[in-house]
Amino acid sequence: MTSSLVPDYEVKVLLKPTEVLASSNRLKDAVQSEFDIMPGTKKMNIQFVDTEKKAIYTSGWNLRIRKTEGKKYFELTYKKRYPVKEGYYCTAEGNINTALETALQEGFNSATTYGAQVEVGYQEQTLSISYDAKLPDEGFEGMDLPDPKDSRKFLTEKAPKEFKNWSSEDWGTQHLANSIVYGPVHAKRFEGIWDGFKLFIEVWPIRKSKTDESLELIVEASFKTPDLKKALEGRARLIKSLQKRAWILDKDSLKTKLIMERYGTSNE
Repeated sequence: MTSSLVPDYEVKVLLKPTEVLASSNRLKDAVQSEFDIMPGTKKMNIQFVDTEKKAIYTSGWNLRIRKTEGKKYFELTYKKRYPVKEGYYCTAEGNINTALETALQEGFNSATTYGAQVEVGYQEQTLSISYDAKLPDEGFEGMDLPDPKDSRKFLTEKAPKEFKNWSSEDWGTQHLANSIVYGPVHAKRFEGIWDGFKLFIEVWPIRKSKTDESLELIVEASFKTPDLKKALEGRARLIKSLQKRAWILDKDSLKTKLIMERYGTSNE
């Protein structure tokens, strides 16, 4: 008998770029000290793929291609999102279980190869059901990402059946055939330790609009845990610590939404 997926939890909060970043988007010394940041960073190049009218995104899916520095492959992610009731108290276990039950009814169960994660933000929470695939980067240089033609090809070849046949037969395949690229974004990740958690700080320079190529810096701190109670308690402590230092940005992280709004090109 199949059952609901068992999620882990990722706490995400935004930081004020002007308060935590030094020149060249390095972390200020005080931030490095507070979070015991290790030397060096990992570069990440990211792009999403969708139709010009964002038919995939508006159906609750997003498709991402990522290349991480030092890895010899592309990471392909097919993610279906389910909102958990809004507001601070939405992380009650019952509300999460309701989202998991909805996912179960739509075919995402313990017998599938999907992973479940609840993203616990400043106010909003989201259940993400993800399927991940790897593709060797043979023929590509350094951190280069595939062009729109190859992006369509790779995502079609690796697509799970749940995405392919989401609302009708070949639904996903047909949308991919008419897709464009949203991105790329050239981000970087710092790794540290805070309160017993492995903590990441990512810096994402995202263009300000489709017509304005100047960049807005999105700085996000995050940590993961398999335990809801630890996630909520750690989130509360992290927010309190960041508020004390005036480092926190009092809103939720919406990186994917911003990229989908501000990018999108049909150039081959």
